[in-house]
Amino acid sequence: MKVSELKYERLTLEEFAQEIQTIIEDVKKAASADQVMAARNRCNDLYIRLETAQALSYMRYSINTADEFYLAEKDYYDEMGPQAQNYLLEYTKAMLATPFRKELEESGQIIPLVFRSYEVELKSMSHEIIEDMIEENKVVSQYSQLMASMEFEFRGEKLPRPMLMKYAKSPDRATRKEAYEVLGKTLQAHSEELDTIFDQLVHIRDRMAKKMGYENFVELGYYRMGRLCYGPEEVKQFRENVRRDIVPVVSRLRTEVAGNLGVDKLMVYDYDLIFPQGDPAPKGGKEEIFAAAKAMYHDMSKETGEFIDFMLETDAFDVESRKNKWGGGYCTSFMAYHQPFILANFNGTSGDVDVVTHEAGHAFADYSTSHNQFVVELNVGGMETAETHSMSMEFFAWPYMENFFGEDAERYKFMHLLDALSFIPYGTIVDDFQRQVYENPDWTPEERKAAWRKLEAEFRPHITFDGVPYLEEGTRWQYQMHIYEAPFYYIDYCLAQTAALQFLLASRKDYNDAFQRYVRLLSQGGEKVFTDLLVEAGLKSPFREGALKELAVESEALLDSLKASL
Repeated sequence: MKVSELKYERLTLEEFAQEIQTIIEDVKKAASADQVMAARNRCNDLYIRLETAQALSYMRYSINTADEFYLAEKDYYDEMGPQAQNYLLEYTKAMLATPFRKELEESGQIIPLVFRSYEVELKSMSHEIIEDMIEENKVVSQYSQLMASMEFEFRGEKLPRPMLMKYAKSPDRATRKEAYEVLGKTLQAHSEELDTIFDQLVHIRDRMAKKMGYENFVELGYYRMGRLCYGPEEVKQFRENVRRDIVPVVSRLRTEVAGNLGVDKLMVYDYDLIFPQGDPAPKGGKEEIFAAAKAMYHDMSKETGEFIDFMLETDAFDVESRKNKWGGGYCTSFMAYHQPFILANFNGTSGDVDVVTHEAGHAFADYSTSHNQFVVELNVGGMETAETHSMSMEFFAWPYMENFFGEDAERYKFMHLLDALSFIPYGTIVDDFQRQVYENPDWTPEERKAAWRKLEAEFRPHITFDGVPYLEEGTRWQYQMHIYEAPFYYIDYCLAQTAALQFLLASRKDYNDAFQRYVRLLSQGGEKVFTDLLVEAGLKSPFREGALKELAVESEALLDSLKASL
């Protein structure tokens, strides 16, 4: 069945409440572990219905944010979702209180990690904050709709932001500068609205945290991300590892790139370009990219071949950029149908290939784990684990890059690796900016922008925004959608990048061994925590002091080797 043919059916709060209350009572009255399991299985079925309805309605809204029906459905779940979560919280409490917990764990009917996830869930939600959660969803929607509808006038055309940003990779510096000036001036025209929306979100989230007894939103934000093996202290050590061992290497490499580009000061509008003659771009359009992806996944393994066939047969990609389409990219899954789906915005750059590697890495994990025993409770793992799936797939695709980039394959690999290494300091900025903002919820917009500028100077000292309208004020974060929509998500990308880079380095020595370890990590979904999965895969935890030093040295050496072959 094609994704467009999947049946959408609203699950009403009344229907959900009636069923979940019966399940909760059955858990409480259960006279045996088997009766608890029967209730748990019914709850999982109900949750699958809810998640599928929400995901389908959001997908159809995001492919056309002007669709009035699915906008209304999305708005319905924005309001219904927190209330459903409150009922699920009561189910969680009942499961944690069952006298059969030890028996369930020892028999393997429910693994201990599920109960640990329940304990974190209790710390992330309370009936006291339902109205705040509804309000938060509505304000996030305002931001999403604003960004999706925003048009950037460039050389007589009105473009969505993804299409504008392809000009940021132009070999012509004047064109790159003009694109960023248009970006800044257009954002500036909406600056008051962007500041107001974010200020509302910060105060809503701070209010929720304080209602639940937390000092600020930072602790609540971590619990909402469902993190089971690390917290703010571990991330603080990670930031220090990045500052000490990754930043100097990236600064050195990027300064060298600036010299090759013939610029004495690396401006923000130079940062997207690596090669003076222009960065490698796919040799074909959508059809050619998908044909190359199909061939790649069939050669990679039997499982990946079956996966890509399924995705293509079900039309599980929407990649054309158009007005009123959500401006980012994502992979989601419709659980009731065991169906992954990918949304993206092709713009003719190498990012189009990333869609069939990165986002397809997510989709392959969803596809591979959709029948796992605890996938409803634990999904594919925490977001740092999910991003390890996708970022690692980008690197396992390296042997096939000639199919996408032809004679530019080696230049692509150099660019890809440099961008991956450079991303870690940027992602660290995003995360620490959020920490500072939520520790200081009453900051003015000017104080928030000043904090961003200071972090840029610390983690990306080689780059300047000076002279670029609006962006020079410290506003780059305003089009980083995660900051508004998914607080404290972004560090997951950085942690995952360290694992993905280790897989890359291992694959250069023994591809088959590295790929088998990757598939093993991916196939377990959330049934082991991130740090345990790393150990099992033979990778180093990024939280250990000095953990990134060897990674930085080996990545720089590989870049030097690639550069020598160009």
